[in-house]
Amino acid sequence: MAAVAAVACTSPAEKNEITIKGKVQFDDPKFKMQIVKREGFDKKIVDSFDINPDGTYEYRMKVEEPGVYTLDCKKWQSVNFWAEDEDLTINFRGMDTAKVKIKNPPFVYIQGGPLNEVMNLMNFDNYRNYQLMIAVSQSAYSLKTISDEERGSLTMKGYNMISDESSARTKFIVEHYADRKSILAVLPSLNKIKDAELIDRTLAAVEAANPGYAPIAEYKATVEEERYQRERLAIGKPAPEFRFKDPEGNEAGIADYKGKILLIDFWASWCGPCRQEIPHVKEVYAKYKDKGVEVLSVSIDAKKEDWLKALDEEKMAWKQILAPNAGKEIMKEYQFSGIPYLILLDRDGKIAAKQLRGKKIDEAIDKLLEK
Repeated sequence: MAAVAAVACTSPAEKNEITIKGKVQFDDPKFKMQIVKREGFDKKIVDSFDINPDGTYEYRMKVEEPGVYTLDCKKWQSVNFWAEDEDLTINFRGMDTAKVKIKNPPFVYIQGGPLNEVMNLMNFDNYRNYQLMIAVSQSAYSLKTISDEERGSLTMKGYNMISDESSARTKFIVEHYADRKSILAVLPSLNKIKDAELIDRTLAAVEAANPGYAPIAEYKATVEEERYQRERLAIGKPAPEFRFKDPEGNEAGIADYKGKILLIDFWASWCGPCRQEIPHVKEVYAKYKDKGVEVLSVSIDAKKEDWLKALDEEKMAWKQILAPNAGKEIMKEYQFSGIPYLILLDRDGKIAAKQLRGKKIDEAIDKLLEK
């Protein structure tokens, strides 16, 4: 009886532990490996560890909550994996050894089981999307005979094509791998409105096969939170207030522009597409500033000196402010993860248009001016 009791006590702990091992080809001793859990816009470091002198590592992870985690390889590479009951082998290149370092690490493959096969498919799609976006940007930038506006338009057309292709591949993964619990990691990439039927059908199938499965409840809670945020930031709703400091240390925010049409540009010095959009924003400012239209740029730079250097280079004539903590709070408040993110407010401080680029900025402003 004592032996049976001992087995009963130890079995659950063994089930909740997985082994993650592999090798890092080029070590950076300044940093450690980290297991990260992301919850919306928040990031929690679950644990950290170092590698062996020969570059190998082996880590036993207690999985309190099954789901998506990130293994960060010393700040140089990272990969999303599904932690539940599969032991994993993940190898990294590690530190960039090139003379000119570019933030474009190679794809990381997970050797695991069926759950992480789904993660490999999703991770590879995200990797290829990033490579294609780089190629589109470089191709558009190399066309010296066209204007900045035309270059921006071509870039956006390329991005839209990439987005359409990615959506099709994501739906394919969901439709053909819906028998695996890790498909819950793919569902957030679907369009909540256009793909609602597919999401509901897949969720029902996973729930029927795994009654009481905790990640399903977590996913549903996330969906509900996203729905609430969408409604809160819908067209016609008041824009959330914020006040940040300008280069001189003075605070500025939405409240300062009551009675004005306001274009808010969330950007950063390190963001290529953001810098490409600035010339057009300058044209918009010159075109509409005498018609009651203002611009407010909000940087999410982590380093103030990088922001100030970019301001000196770009010489933007309108108000510039820097969001604290690399913009994490304002990104969560306004529910965006990519920049540039441009949003237009009417004279009452209500949201009139979102996700604007190029000519869409002018069209949205003209529409408000007509009113």
